[in-house]
Order: sequence, then structure tokens, then C-alpha cells
Amino acid sequence: MALSFFSKTPPSIRTRCRDDSATKLRLRYAPYYHAPEWQDGTRIRLGGRDMIMLASNDYLGLSFHPKTIEAARAALHQWGTSTTGARVSNGSRSYHVALEEKLAAFLGKEACQVHSAGYLSCLSALAAFAQKGDIIVADKNIHSCMWDGARLSTATLERFAHNNPEDLRTVAAALPADAPKMLAVEGVYSMEGHIARLPELLATAAEHKMFTVLDDAHGFGVLGCQGRGTADHFGVANQIDIICGSMSKSLGSVGGFVAGDRELIEYLRTHGKHTIFSAALPPAQAAAASAALDIIQNEPEHLARLQENTRRYRQILVGLGFDTWGSETPAIPVVIGDKQKAYAFWQALMEKGVFTVMSIAPAVPPGKDLIRTAISAGHTDAQLEQIADAFAYAKKKAL
Repeated sequence: MALSFFSKTPPSIRTRCRDDSATKLRLRYAPYYHAPEWQDGTRIRLGGRDMIMLASNDYLGLSFHPKTIEAARAALHQWGTSTTGARVSNGSRSYHVALEEKLAAFLGKEACQVHSAGYLSCLSALAAFAQKGDIIVADKNIHSCMWDGARLSTATLERFAHNNPEDLRTVAAALPADAPKMLAVEGVYSMEGHIARLPELLATAAEHKMFTVLDDAHGFGVLGCQGRGTADHFGVANQIDIICGSMSKSLGSVGGFVAGDRELIEYLRTHGKHTIFSAALPPAQAAAASAALDIIQNEPEHLARLQENTRRYRQILVGLGFDTWGSETPAIPVVIGDKQKAYAFWQALMEKGVFTVMSIAPAVPPGKDLIRTAISAGHTDAQLEQIADAFAYAKKKAL
């Protein structure tokens, strides 16, 4: 029996929160949780200063499109502010069903379920379908929502090297042949901007009879015909069981979706706790997403502008000698590789009126401390010139 003077009483929860070193560091340097006082598209006002927003996921610039705003306003007048309930009981409305049918058709799937957050959708896409005894094989760089879904499923979790079909084959070959398996990947990895090597990954998944889940939050609206996403980009939508994603990126709204064969979505509605017990998507957000989906299909100039802005922005960064981690999409990291330098670089951009987000280890691998940026169709030529000047200034001052 251990003597009492060798035991140490753990701190209380309140003490742990008060003394947390990571929180103290965040409050000291204040790189996160900035709250602009005003916004109009890619322009914001922060601390009384006008700035360019270069960290938003509003890839197509539709959150300020007149049609999405008007659709949201009309829905508020017709349906009020909330359904105040979950879909399984009192929260379903006809606008949910209409949006789900529209999303399913756009993605080439039979059915769809929407949620009030993209995090919920992507979490549910794993937690509802996998269970104890199953094996989830996941790209090691998947989003936190998918990790949480995997953990809640109680399935066994195996990782493979990021976007590496060869390592997936090695990992899969070592798994029990008779265990049900799930492959979990993203279409576009938001921190790195990488596009998943879907055809090669899916070939291994098919060989090992893996159920496939694709989080396409950052590929939806950006890749494929009319922005149908990463699966459409490669022509493999019919090889993927579940496509999930967010409506707070290209659709300029909030919420998420899970799309697949009807029998799969009905199973989700029966067994997905996060679907059953979460409040329904509010009317204004559903209407905005629906209007944005119409815009994507009827106004191709937004996607064309996004592609051109992405090309020009990447050209600016490469011309200045920055490491963009091989990004192929509008989510473009600027790898600094050192925490202190990344912070100084971020501050220098802020001085020049460009708002970005800093991400440092352990959120990224050691030596990959970076500035996360995202280009939008809404950025103007004048803003791109200001961004170029700001990055040149930051490089000279911080590096």
C-alpha cells in the first residue's frame, strides 16, 4: 500500500482551467478569436482598421450575394427564426426536404440528410455507420470532426500516411480479412490544400471491401463540374458510399450534409444519435444554402473567378519564394516552419491590413508552422495587389 506522502492530489477542474499554460499563452499573444466590427464580402473592419479578409472559407463569395441574403430574409418571414426541435420529432419542415433533395441530385446520390453544423454531419458520417468490431482506416490528416466520429463509433482505428495510397495498401493488407472496414478521407485537406488521390485510394478500398466516407467540405463548390466536388472531379462519385460536408464554405451558409444511397441515409436517421437528437437547421440558413446551390449552377462566373484568383494568388506566393506545401486549391498555406517567425509574419500581415490565421505545432506537424490563407472569388484585382505587397513586407520584416 502506497504511503500517503507519496500521493499527489490532482488539481480541481477550476484550478486546471485557471492555470492552463496553453490558454495563458493564447491570451498573451492573442492570435485567435478576433471579432471584426463590420464586414462586406472580403472587406472587414477590425479594431477600427479596414482590412482584407484572407482566411475565410467563403470560396465563391456567396455569403453576401443578394440572392442568398434575400432568400434568408424571406425564409425568416415565412418560417420564423427556428423550428425549436429535432428533425425526428417536431423539427422537420418542407424546406429541409427540398434542400436535401436538391443536394442529393447535385451530388449524384439518392438521398441526403442535413444538420445544423458541418461538424455534426461529418462526425455522424463515421459514428452512425461504424461500430465496435469494425475497423476505420483513416488518413492521418483528417479533420477533428472525423476523429471524433471514429472515437464515438467505438470501432478500431488505423491510420495511414497522409494522401499516400501506397501506405494505405500496406495498412489494409495487414488487417483481418473478415472484419468490416471503413475508409475515411477528405476530398480537399483544408490545412494543406491537397486534393485526395481518390482513384488510387478507392482501388484499395474496393479490393478490401471498405465502406467509403468522403468529407468534401472544402472540395464542394470548388472542384468538379459546376463545383460538384472532389468525387465528381475524378469521376468516382458512384464508388463512394457517403459524401459529407459543410454548407458554411462555398454555400455561404451554415450547417452540413450527409449524402448516399437511400438505405444508408435511412439507417443514419434511425441510428445516428447526432442526427436524432440535434436541433434542426434554421430556416434562414437552409434557404441561403438552397439559393447558393442555385447560384452555383446558374452563375458559373463565380467559380471561374475563384479559379483565376487562385492561380494569380499562388503565382504571387511562388514568385516571392514561399512554400505553399503543394496546395492545389484555394486553401493555400504559407509554411514558415518556426513558431516565433510564424507569429511575427502573421503580425506583419496584420500591420499591412491583411487578416490571416496562424497555425502552429501541434495543430500542424513539427516544422510546418504556417499561415493559413484562403482565396475567394470575391477578392478584387486591387486587393490581390495589396496582398502581394503585404507578403513582400512580411517576408522582409519577419524572415
